[in-house]
Amino acid sequence: DGDLKFSLESVKKLKELMDENKRINPRMVVSMASYSPCDEKDLPEEFQSVCKREDAPMIFERLNLAVREADLCEICANAACAGCF
Repeated sequence: DGDLKFSLESVKKLKELMDENKRINPRMVVSMASYSPCDEKDLPEEFQSVCKREDAPMIFERLNLAVREADLCEICANAACAGCF
């Protein structure tokens, strides 16, 4: 994401955390605007620096979008990869 680089495994873990938050209780859904993965105890360490940034919610959402497709190959999930499609 921009100048930031994260391991694919950490981004997958971020997606799991964000997806779990959405499934907690449909009647008590926390809006994604007020939810922060930074509050999760299982958030990978490499995201701690992102948590200190004002644009952290946008960064987390873009990373989540990058691994949304279940059948997305791991090579193509890497933003530096070219020619995957």
